Amino acid sequence: MPEEILQTHKLLDRCEVELGKRFTVHKLHLADDKEALIRSLAPRVRAIAGGNVGPELMDKLPRLEIIANFGVGYDSIDTAAARARSIRVTNTPNVLNDAVAEITLGLMIALARRIPQADQYVRQGKWPSGNFPLLTEINGKTVGILGLGRIGKEIAVRCQAMKMRVVYHGRHRQPDEPFIYYDKLVDMARDSDWLVLIAPGGKATEKLVSREVLEALGPEGYLVNVARGTLVDEAAMLDLLQSRKLGGAALDVFETEPQVPEGFFALDNVVLSPHQGSATHQTRNKMGDLVVANLVAHFAGEPLPSAVV
Repeated sequence: MPEEILQTHKLLDRCEVELGKRFTVHKLHLADDKEALIRSLAPRVRAIAGGNVGPELMDKLPRLEIIANFGVGYDSIDTAAARARSIRVTNTPNVLNDAVAEITLGLMIALARRIPQADQYVRQGKWPSGNFPLLTEINGKTVGILGLGRIGKEIAVRCQAMKMRVVYHGRHRQPDEPFIYYDKLVDMARDSDWLVLIAPGGKATEKLVSREVLEALGPEGYLVNVARGTLVDEAAMLDLLQSRKLGGAALDVFETEPQVPEGFFALDNVVLSPHQGSATHQTRNKMGDLVVANLVAHFAGEPLPSAVV
């Protein structure tokens, strides 16, 4: 008989089909009585596909052995609790590096040249009355990257191709990387024209980009967040954007998405995106395939392709 697994939220259609071919899948997010479903599965379920897993759910599934997360970020899973219970956790890294790096550069260019606003300028028939304002370029500018991991490195390469100078901040210096390292984020912000956020979410990085950091970036500086909305003091960012003490922001993520503070909507120095960093057919299919591959490997007793715990 196929192993029974619990799916905690909607996954990509292709991923769900492939899971259904290999396992008996119980969809928690569709259950009318979630607690009753969990109780009925407790003696049998050894795996979860998806995120949003805390210690309470782990304790209700005493045979749980693995949580296969859909996404490179796994901050919705209590990894400390999983480790304490000898539960493996996997994610879907690498397959989304290019997609997120691409949208990062796209957001940077869109903000520098106000491409969404220029589109509306033409559509609203304003061009005959005068040309769109002169703006800025990204070449020759310094970009500070918060989080020089797999995706951060891809962003750095693309920024270099755009003739930008790259510096970075992280938990530690990476000696093999050619970029200048800053041990203090506020100092990097002060010396950068652009600040790109691609660090993990979670309690350890919550509001890491504080008002002080944003003020250091300054009225000529631009913030790009393709990581997690929780990294930034969102209220301070909005206030500084409104008062023009921060030059601009391109945001793919928000603190309580999909709810976005309405104050952003009236600003012409922001570009807003609905968390679509990895939202391409190619990337999401690869992510789903990796979720399945991790589960298949676990039940076959083979090494996990992408374990984090």
